[in-house]
Amino acid sequence: MKEKKGHREIVREHTWIQQNASEIKIALQTLEKKRDKLWKLAESIWEHPEGPFQEIKAARWTAELLEEEGFHVERQAGGVPTAIRAWWGSGSPVIGLLGEYDALPGMSQKVSADREPVREGSYGHGCGHNLLAATTVGAAIGIKEAMEQKKIPGTVVFYGCPAEEVLTGKPFMARGGCFKELDLALAWHPGRVNRASASRSCGCTGIKFHYTGVTAHAAFDPWNGRSALDAVSLLNTGTEYMREHIRPDVRIHYVITEGGVAPNIVPDKASVWYFVRALKMDTVEETAERLIQAAKGAAMMTDTELHIERLGGCYPMMGNRVLADVLEQALCLVGQEEWTAQEKDFAKALNQKSEKQWLRAVKEYGLTEETQLFTGVAPVAEETTFDSTDVGDVAHLVPTGFFTTATSSLGAPGHSWQVTACSGCSIGEKGMLYGAKAMAAAGLGLFLDETLRAHAKNEFDAELNGEEYRCPVPEESPWHR
Repeated sequence: MKEKKGHREIVREHTWIQQNASEIKIALQTLEKKRDKLWKLAESIWEHPEGPFQEIKAARWTAELLEEEGFHVERQAGGVPTAIRAWWGSGSPVIGLLGEYDALPGMSQKVSADREPVREGSYGHGCGHNLLAATTVGAAIGIKEAMEQKKIPGTVVFYGCPAEEVLTGKPFMARGGCFKELDLALAWHPGRVNRASASRSCGCTGIKFHYTGVTAHAAFDPWNGRSALDAVSLLNTGTEYMREHIRPDVRIHYVITEGGVAPNIVPDKASVWYFVRALKMDTVEETAERLIQAAKGAAMMTDTELHIERLGGCYPMMGNRVLADVLEQALCLVGQEEWTAQEKDFAKALNQKSEKQWLRAVKEYGLTEETQLFTGVAPVAEETTFDSTDVGDVAHLVPTGFFTTATSSLGAPGHSWQVTACSGCSIGEKGMLYGAKAMAAAGLGLFLDETLRAHAKNEFDAELNGEEYRCPVPEESPWHR
């Protein structure tokens, strides 16, 4: 019996880099010419961080740049106010590039190695989505230029996706039909290392539980009160007991968003916000229903009223090894700019703020303790992680490739002010351009190699195994109202 070929062997058999060298060269040269324009976009978004579904400036600037570059731009794509769909070309294949531009609360930060918020408590790009917008825009521009000059058939589509940080932007867009046209998609994210990924991660759903009780004097006549905070506390306690009896891949975490105003006043209003994650969407929903039952029980025990607000969430990320191997080759082909002494010194100062994480990264990637910023290309990630991204929704609709490039110090924690600082300086800029070049090279290879696209689709079909996508965001979700 003939031995089945592995993904890497399949990709390496296709000399797409050599065969398409002239097309790739056009894209890379174009990106060098557009570097300043792309960084201006990234920097402008960094200087004006906006929260989920509030990315008005970011969406406008992104759309205007794409229009300047000859793309057709649809604003409010899929009925989502800050979503963009921009395309160039016609016919098949249709390849999508997934951009984002929302910021995180409390991550405001100057380009400084010390904690210095621009405005205390305000939004900041602690996940580097300002770079994510510019990288994918750049890749789209580079691909378009090569397609135009070389008369390559097909359509390249850029998607400006809002609200990834609340894991609902792409599901909303999917429900609006945004991704139905695609043959495959490519996604990038700022990171600490240069690495393509075929990993799996968790699906997620968000729920807010709002309790209403009766206020009273906490000492004089507490018997007349009904504490909404007690209900929240009982739900949280019940959740802790529930952890013993849920599947090991499930993650449940919460934050109390309202809990009263003073200890001598029985709180008549209290709220708690939950995330439930798991590696399969069925498990997410099963666990969420158990949580809802516990919330109802807490209301009964405290004689309070309960309002449940289903926020929605996202599907698990489903990696594609064929596309990951193509992206790995693209990363190796393009090559990374060298870090300057000044950039290394800045990264070192940041790494000292999170020394344990830095040392852990040094050990994980087999680096020397002099390493402050990642250099090279790490092996393809093929692991299970317990974070979530709404890229998973697209990955359940079409084959989707995913990769990162180094845009921050090696020890920078995820969702941190250190990431914000790096995302606003030359460290972020270099990683941004590297990502754009690699995505453009990989994208062109996939446009030009039908067999690679077919292998990616075969893998996708096998992994999906007939699973039907159902938008995980309910119609009544409050997001983007």
